[in-house]
Amino acid sequence: MRIPTVEEIRALHEKHAPTVEAFDLVYTHCEIVWGIAEQLIARSGCILDPELVRAGCLLHDIGVYRLYDEYGRLDEKNYVRHGLLGHEILEEEGFPETLRRFCSCHTGVGLTEHDVVRQDLPLPPADYLAVTDEEKLVMYADKFHSKTTPPKFVSAASYATLVGRFGDDKVAAFHALRATFGDPDLTPLAAAHQHALA
Repeated sequence: MRIPTVEEIRALHEKHAPTVEAFDLVYTHCEIVWGIAEQLIARSGCILDPELVRAGCLLHDIGVYRLYDEYGRLDEKNYVRHGLLGHEILEEEGFPETLRRFCSCHTGVGLTEHDVVRQDLPLPPADYLAVTDEEKLVMYADKFHSKTTPPKFVSAASYATLVGRFGDDKVAAFHALRATFGDPDLTPLAAAHQHALA
């Protein structure tokens, strides 16, 4: 499988972003997630394909662009669909399933068919779960940065509290990821991007 270059992925973001502001928010977030994942690869000792992780990080949120309306407003109500929408974009662009899954399988710490039905989520009932170590790392690294207004970094403790509202099983899944990949050092990234650390 050919993995797209950083330049190709950036061009794809530029093609699908409805506004410069949307591009700046989403693509910067994807770059930050790659910075976090790169740090974790170096420290975790896990055997991973770093080029695949890089592509997954840079592509995972491309579906967010399809949630903007013609006035540049984000459809927060349907935000949970952004992973599936990203999967669709990459399919339309001819990307293989291996890369498309980084979009559809990174939400939270994984969505099960039971989660979709129980929470009445606007998704086709199915499992949207990271399976490979590369998918798990992209999903995990994503938890440490939020595209809120303004964007911010999220500590492991803060995310564990946040995900706790969806059940103890989600907290346990997050802690299992922490045990595998470790905790990133967010301080230099927060300083470099001038985003707060929550």
